[in-house]
Amino acid sequence: MEREEMYDCIGIGIGPYNLSLAALMDEKTDLKVRFFDKTPEFQWHPGMLIDLTDLQVPFIADLVTFANPQSRYSYLNYLHTHNRLYKFFFFHKFEMPRQEYNDYASWVVKQLPHCQFHSEVTGVKDTGAYFEVEVRNGQTEEREVYKARHVVMGTGSKPLILDGMEGLPPEDVHHTSSYLFHKESTVESASITIIGSGQSAAEVFHDLLKEQPNHPYKLTWMTRSEGILQLESSKLGQEFFAPDYVDYFHGLSFEKRLEALKTLDQLRNGIDMDTLNNIYNILYHHSVSENAPDIVIQPLTEVQKIRQEDDHYVLECRQWQEERDFSYVSGKVILATGYVPNIPSWFDEALGDKIVWEDEKRFKVSRDYKLVFKDGEDRSHHFYTLTNLEHSHGAGATNLGLSVDRNIAIINDITGKEVYKTQRNTIFSQFSMDETD
Repeated sequence: MEREEMYDCIGIGIGPYNLSLAALMDEKTDLKVRFFDKTPEFQWHPGMLIDLTDLQVPFIADLVTFANPQSRYSYLNYLHTHNRLYKFFFFHKFEMPRQEYNDYASWVVKQLPHCQFHSEVTGVKDTGAYFEVEVRNGQTEEREVYKARHVVMGTGSKPLILDGMEGLPPEDVHHTSSYLFHKESTVESASITIIGSGQSAAEVFHDLLKEQPNHPYKLTWMTRSEGILQLESSKLGQEFFAPDYVDYFHGLSFEKRLEALKTLDQLRNGIDMDTLNNIYNILYHHSVSENAPDIVIQPLTEVQKIRQEDDHYVLECRQWQEERDFSYVSGKVILATGYVPNIPSWFDEALGDKIVWEDEKRFKVSRDYKLVFKDGEDRSHHFYTLTNLEHSHGAGATNLGLSVDRNIAIINDITGKEVYKTQRNTIFSQFSMDETD
């Protein structure tokens, strides 16, 4: 069924990024919009909503506050509405509990009737004057086609499963993204190995470390990183997640941008200090006992392949600094191997030949988050993306603290006016001598 009405904007995916866009559009514009997601309801990383874990960003990095601190969709208004404001005040923390962030975002979704779940976008056609967006209704299986002047792709990321680790039973070998779905059976194993580094690996290790006294499993953590390293969290270091740095980064050549990403790795992939301290405290208390739990923490080790043998798994490993190969046996394996951009299957066929690419995997994106089409800048309809932006907009591309600034840029560009004020000159650092007086 083809709908006749023209939408100003259609959003693909309803994660935090597009949800922020939907909320900001709802409050201060008259745009006719619709957002689609194939899942039954909003759930933010449900497999990693581990008890007593917090976000790594302050509550100010909610869905709207950087654009409008007076918004009714702010985290503080959520707390006030739920009679939790004093509890949060006495909580004395700047970070939101992860489960509460999920509840907060779900609360916002319920107030936005233009967010539609059970609806998978299965294709987008560029007619030359507007986009036709094909949507499959997951409840009725009906196919609907919507017309839109603009499209925003906010499809997020998907788990990265490395070569040599795929095709194994998911109840035994799975990504951290589904950790809680399998936890009950995981802790019954005689041995558990976590592969990878970063915050997700540390949180799963910490959670299993707490469970270990009640379950006599051997717990192993392997990572190819040089060590179990802390996230760079200094105040000046965090200024790399400001819009001012994004301006600078986007102006670099493609090659220089890729080089810059490598130098900022500690800002993106380290582990929160509190998590590391909590892990060490448990390890120390365990070490007092003569019957201390069996624990192995080994960095500098790359797991190259996993193979199944009877009721266990053999990990083929290499300690890359010593250049030594060895095998390691585990009953369960949890992959903390990160994520990659979730690009829809229809994307290449629909748009691949029409847009400019910086290399075979990374499309060219303007400063205001538009895909760059080969037919130039005279287009009246645009395809914006909030996905696959690290190469174009820097280390903060997946940071919640910058999501609102991205949406400010998109809303102002679509409307042709400053609906929300763009915040610049907000940090103490400068990145180019051209920025001096």
